[in-house]
Amino acid sequence: MGLLNALRAVRCILSSFPKSCFSTKALWRDKNILLMGSPGAGKTTVGRIVAHRLGLPVIDVDDDILETTWKMPVAEKLSAVGGERFLEEEGQALCNFSASGCVVSLTGSNPLHSAAMRHVRESGLVVYLDVDSEDIIQRLERMKVNRIVGQEAGVSMRDILRYRKQFYEKWLDVRVLCGKGDTVEEVAEKVLKAVERYQNHSAETYVSTRCDSEKSQKTHFSDVVVEGLATDGGLYVPKNGFPIIDAREWLRLTDMSYPERALVLLEKCIHPLDVSALDLREMIFKAYGSNFSSEEVAPVKHLVHNQYVQELFHGPTASFKDLALQLMPQLFAHCLPHMCNYLILVATSGDTGSAVLSGFSRLSGADKHRTGVLVFFPENGVSEIQKLQMTSFREGNARAVSVLSDFDFCQRTIKRMFGESGLTGHLAVEYGTVLSTANSINWARLLPQVVYHSSAYLDLCRDGVIKFGEPIDVCIPSGNFGNAMSALYAKQMGVPIRKVICASNHNRIITDFITTGEYDLRGWPLVLSHSPAIDILKSSNLERFIFHVSDGDGRLVKELFTRLDQRQHFQVPEPLIGRMQQEVLAGWCSEDDCLAAIQSVHTQTGYLMDTHTAVAKVVADGLQDGACPVVLCSTAHYGKFAPAVFKALQIPNIPEDPVEQLVKLASTASRPEIHRDMMKCLKERRRTKHTVCQEDYGVLVEEVESMIQDSFLKVM
Repeated sequence: MGLLNALRAVRCILSSFPKSCFSTKALWRDKNILLMGSPGAGKTTVGRIVAHRLGLPVIDVDDDILETTWKMPVAEKLSAVGGERFLEEEGQALCNFSASGCVVSLTGSNPLHSAAMRHVRESGLVVYLDVDSEDIIQRLERMKVNRIVGQEAGVSMRDILRYRKQFYEKWLDVRVLCGKGDTVEEVAEKVLKAVERYQNHSAETYVSTRCDSEKSQKTHFSDVVVEGLATDGGLYVPKNGFPIIDAREWLRLTDMSYPERALVLLEKCIHPLDVSALDLREMIFKAYGSNFSSEEVAPVKHLVHNQYVQELFHGPTASFKDLALQLMPQLFAHCLPHMCNYLILVATSGDTGSAVLSGFSRLSGADKHRTGVLVFFPENGVSEIQKLQMTSFREGNARAVSVLSDFDFCQRTIKRMFGESGLTGHLAVEYGTVLSTANSINWARLLPQVVYHSSAYLDLCRDGVIKFGEPIDVCIPSGNFGNAMSALYAKQMGVPIRKVICASNHNRIITDFITTGEYDLRGWPLVLSHSPAIDILKSSNLERFIFHVSDGDGRLVKELFTRLDQRQHFQVPEPLIGRMQQEVLAGWCSEDDCLAAIQSVHTQTGYLMDTHTAVAKVVADGLQDGACPVVLCSTAHYGKFAPAVFKALQIPNIPEDPVEQLVKLASTASRPEIHRDMMKCLKERRRTKHTVCQEDYGVLVEEVESMIQDSFLKVM
């Protein structure tokens, strides 16, 4: 682990030189706080309040720079020279600005002049007052302003505000999301908190689920993304929990697109000195763009009665893993030091493998060349289409190999590799390569999942199914518990989720644990099912769950999971069982009931579920009381598990060719549509021969070393 500690030290040094060239010590003594936003956003008034609270001078660009320079009122200047000329002269005036230690209220049109904004941005922190458009329009009407700079005849105020937003998001360092109806005093308080957060990067750290938080070292987002697993074998979690968003801010998000929601939420969870707001925006809009077959990315559809499905399968590999893995590789590459190669090790029970391969293949340039991906999957534990997706994907430094064992062995082997300092040291010294992971144990994998649980609730609010504040339940087919944990984190941020319902198949280890508090792997064989993605007995993210319900008791988590490793069994203390059950309900579904649910829903509605969604449906039917809507997480497209779906629908003469299977299934379903990218993949790529490994730790280590040699030693 010496190399990882060295890399962390380098990142720590680099973090003291942020992109906007600040010293974070006493920020407002030698740098400016620049308030940016639309006309009517309240910049002038908020600026005065903030300046008063901090004991700083205040500068209003309109009054103190433009009118002083022009010797006339701004409105008169605009009338005299016209909009285009006004923007140029306004920008030139701002280019001559020089001051420090001030609160500066920019004009609403300053961000439209690139040279001016580059100049003033060097002088301080740009804080964007992101105010609701309706609030702005009402204020401008009270001020009797019916036109603003650059607004052409016939263009509405709403259109010009929407147009300008791209410029504000181009230049911001920090966003202050203003709730609908926020007063200027409330906005000013948010500005002060945002500046304090920016200045206090060292406080926004992560701890291991197995560590005494009082003794933990400073670990930032950049560290946890690259390292994946904590050095003590635990999982990283934010030391201070998640930011809480108030109701008025959530209401702002209801009318936003999925990428816009993701941007706002992740800005609150990732410190801007780890990933700048501009970089994060570029990553998110690349992650959730034309690569998704639905413009809504993760749409919520009514199913029956009070049940809704959130379709999480519109990404390129037709599973919910795409929601995280189209973004996570970009975060990973951004946080990498430039001195090493990195090999991403992944254990998959089906969907993660192809999603990782797809996500990392979209990296470009040096990021792609110094990053390899090696996927281990159980040879007989995934569907034929899942296997075809993984084994035919061989672009760049990417490889999938199968193991004659189950997912738990694959996952256990990877965790063992991370824990063996002799192996990691050998790979670092011999090949200059560091191991990391893209499984849900990696924080950057789990964090983006919080967004889609939040988005599901916001969709129901937008569509009038509920009013904000009314509860919903969420039912999730659960294997590694990462999806369920991300729903609990969304709840922590303020989403009114009443219960998270975990749905197991006949490998019901999670259901038994939630019910009894006992986690017992002794003599429990993994039995393959029609829902292979949740054929898991050792659920890694339960560490985060126990850490969560025990109020961060790292000693307890370490004791329990050490006992699990040694004895294959533990029992949580009695008081924790009640706390677990306050947060989570759990149930399981038989194979017959799973298939029956697919047929029943199809007969009633024409909607065709995959086997995992069917597991969630059966468990929700049994546990949900009907007092509020329940959202079923539809984690995969039905086409990925075509043979089981054919069996459920009792359709004879199943075609052997996967493409023909998808076409035939699509002809029977009124919704959802056939999956565009999955069909394209199957048509264009035929499965190639892949490596099959014995159930042996040493054999998998050899695969890792061979992968590194093939990926990073080609030049030599």
